[in-house]
Amino acid sequence: QVQLVESGGGLVQPGKSLRLSCAASGSIFSINDMGWFRRAPGKERELVAHISPGGSTEYASSVKGRFTISRDNAKNTVYLEMNSLKPEDTAVYYCNAIIYAGHSWDDYWGQGTQVTVEV
Repeated sequence: QVQLVESGGGLVQPGKSLRLSCAASGSIFSINDMGWFRRAPGKERELVAHISPGGSTEYASSVKGRFTISRDNAKNTVYLEMNSLKPEDTAVYYCNAIIYAGHSWDDYWGQGTQVTVEV
């Protein structure tokens, strides 16, 4: 079984920073793209950022210049460094990875971690 376990969420004041981590474990042969999504209260889930195995990145326009996604392929881990946080960044953040676990490439999701930005 493959699991994605996130950590690093919490409550922070506007303008501050947080770093999210997501580690994949289990019977993993290979990992393709990894990414972060978020769902704010009353809104649809949206892509925040994703990163290819080679390190190519894409960001939502709302976080470009403030958030940085990175990965450590040796540790099967993806990170999201979030700077200059705003109240509108408040959401549950979900890690996502496309993983080959021996049969096919499948989408895997973490359980979500809450990020709250408020005074």
